[in-house]
Amino acid sequence: MRRQTGNTVLIPTVLTFAALALGTSTPARAQTATAEAPATVVVLGSRASAKSALDTAVPVGLINSRDLQAAGPLELGKLLQTLDPSVNFPTTFVSDGTDIIRPATLRGLGPDQLLVLVNGKRRHQQALVNVQQTIGRGAAGTDLNAIPLSAIHHIEVLRDGAAAQYGSDAIAGVINIVLKQQSNQTQLSGTAGTTKVGDGDLASASVNQGFAVGDRGGYLNLTLEARRRGETNRAGLDTLRVDPPRVTQRIGDSLAKDAYLWWNGAVPTNASGSSELYVFGGLSKRTGDAAGFFRPKDDGRTVPAVYPDGFLPNILTTVRDASVAIGYRRDLERGWKIDTSVNLGRSELAFHERNSINVSYWYEPNACTCQPYAQSPLEADTGTLRMTQTTFNVDLHGPLGPLQAAAGFEYRNDNYDIEAGEPVSYQYGRTNNPAIPIFNQLGLPAASGIQGFPGYTPANAVNDGRHNIALYVDLERRFSDKLSAAAAVRTEKYSDFGTTTTGKLSARFDPVSSVGLRASASTGFRAPGVQQKFYSSVSTNLNAAGVLTETLTAREGSAVTRAFGIAPLKQETSKSASIGVVLRPTSSLSLTADLYRTDIADRIVFSSNIAPETGTCASAADCPIKAILAPLRVGQAQFFTNAIDTSTEGLDLVAEHTSRLAGGRLVLTGQLGFNRTEVTGRHSPSPVLSGAQLFDDAQVTLIERGQPRKHHVVAADYGIGRWNLTTRANYYGQVQGQGFTAPFIQTWEAKWLVDASLRYAISPRVAISAGANNLFDTYPSEWDKVRAAPFPQLGFTRCWETCPVGLNGRSVFVKLDVTL
Repeated sequence: MRRQTGNTVLIPTVLTFAALALGTSTPARAQTATAEAPATVVVLGSRASAKSALDTAVPVGLINSRDLQAAGPLELGKLLQTLDPSVNFPTTFVSDGTDIIRPATLRGLGPDQLLVLVNGKRRHQQALVNVQQTIGRGAAGTDLNAIPLSAIHHIEVLRDGAAAQYGSDAIAGVINIVLKQQSNQTQLSGTAGTTKVGDGDLASASVNQGFAVGDRGGYLNLTLEARRRGETNRAGLDTLRVDPPRVTQRIGDSLAKDAYLWWNGAVPTNASGSSELYVFGGLSKRTGDAAGFFRPKDDGRTVPAVYPDGFLPNILTTVRDASVAIGYRRDLERGWKIDTSVNLGRSELAFHERNSINVSYWYEPNACTCQPYAQSPLEADTGTLRMTQTTFNVDLHGPLGPLQAAAGFEYRNDNYDIEAGEPVSYQYGRTNNPAIPIFNQLGLPAASGIQGFPGYTPANAVNDGRHNIALYVDLERRFSDKLSAAAAVRTEKYSDFGTTTTGKLSARFDPVSSVGLRASASTGFRAPGVQQKFYSSVSTNLNAAGVLTETLTAREGSAVTRAFGIAPLKQETSKSASIGVVLRPTSSLSLTADLYRTDIADRIVFSSNIAPETGTCASAADCPIKAILAPLRVGQAQFFTNAIDTSTEGLDLVAEHTSRLAGGRLVLTGQLGFNRTEVTGRHSPSPVLSGAQLFDDAQVTLIERGQPRKHHVVAADYGIGRWNLTTRANYYGQVQGQGFTAPFIQTWEAKWLVDASLRYAISPRVAISAGANNLFDTYPSEWDKVRAAPFPQLGFTRCWETCPVGLNGRSVFVKLDVTL
């Protein structure tokens, strides 16, 4: 693989870091118009008392409400990527449902190896499985953009393996989103923006209203938010499929419309305030308007009588998300506390295909005249995915002699549902009988289903799930003012694959007040998601030759996986370790450095696209893959499997310096993230497929080089009087991919992106801001026009399978914040 030269990037980065005397785990501060104080302590990583982010035994980042307001992005996933270098939230396009639910990762691992909490309670995962060639391929993570920014008070990011504390999925770490609790004001906000090109118009409005409930400190906080993000298109000319050349693809952000209603409330149940009932959650509905691959007029998947110039399938998605948590907290005797809760969550993604056609319907012979019917609907519902989760928790914590102890019980039920699309979306002719020959305009067998995103069939439909129970114990002891240590152990039993036990040790030593040393070691696990166990589909993808090919995604235990000898999924297991130092040489300067390593065995991944052998086959034994796939009438297959082992190493450097300058307050911050993941083993249980066939080099490249190995954030925030200026620069290291160009590895070079915003407080309750994201209009580097052919000639001019920088170029915005 091509390696980036060190001096061109490392020297400017280090010089910038040193010159700024840089930041803590929080980005630059900015003025706000809210009376609710920014958070200064974190609870993530320990069930003992809350701590400053600099006093924890493991690295925890804190993103305050001020940080949230000062940043430009309005989507939670993109905002986290902008503020925290350990988070990656790549831009996706021409990727079916992944265009509307984009994957978020932590420390270069997978989306489903990151656990998300809301108010300390487990958040349900998304229904969508990322099946296309994108970051997180084969994973179903958490839909971060289902949570509105205007409902969030602060965010805690635990950058350490924590499965022993919080359960499955916490291999990379944990993000805890804490909702607003203010009860005495109304916060209004409105934003408008556009890109330099003039597309992608953005309009957003929100209201956050707090109410006092009773006279004992109860509250109810409600949030309404609506947003419209216009489509962007950065496709180049298609010089291969149309004459004269024109733009045939849509490459960029899809049109998205979002609406949210969220709530957070609590009511004391006694006069002393020692117990309370609480409830929080939210509803969201988001619609997306994206595109598939262009079908040229001479392709067998189009009908010239309907689309004489070819057509671009239009994929419409509707994402509905709902959650509610209800609980009861109570103080017990001798300093103990109990928290009992039930948490319900549901994610739903519905697909609708428009501007399309079922070729087999159109060319199906009429039984009476032996002529084609010459009819087909041009749109259809193509199916719905649903994931539901019910979690019941009982948690106890308090002093046990010299120890701070915690223990708990958890029951969780996960269910997955695939609803088939309308018959035209998947059928082979109206009879759906493969024995009846139907030929397309080229005289070849006609494709089944509607073009773009073929519908889920009754064979794909499923409604199944599993449950598990967990018991955990945490112990923490402060031996002196200088030394503390903690231990955790967790046992979980799953209804489908058995029992797993994990543990964690951590310690903190402060030899002097200005120096802290911290370390942790843990084992972890991730249970296979119900999405990975039960998902199946047929989709149309481009193969390496640029040819549209039907791809079957086969579920666990299906005829295909049995024929290939693919074993049922089992849990991933991990070992993690970290060591770090915290320096506070002065009251205005702090620095942290943390080294870490995470080894994962039996990692669950999507296999490569398994295609049949080419050439002449004298017998089935000569072409075993073709013998398995040919009866299914699909060009290639893929499935979930525990196929690889990986090792991830990294270094996080964080610093902050605060000073007075010209009568104002200047905060300089910097966060340098270095990360490397390597595939240390490929293995296959299949007698037909080797490890290299099951998970080929293109997929190894996506795991190892698809995410930046360097992501740095440096920022300066200056406030004086009513004015506040924030400037932030993100450095994204180079990424590589070969999913569409193998064996050629395409490199997209490292880039700096600079954001800036200026805020003016018209009054203590009214502020106006203006800013630019990607101020210098930076774009990803272009495809190699020769070695990456034919994709640049099809209009894919820049990144695709991995795109951390984004494609839109500069965007500008204005924002108004009002507090009543």
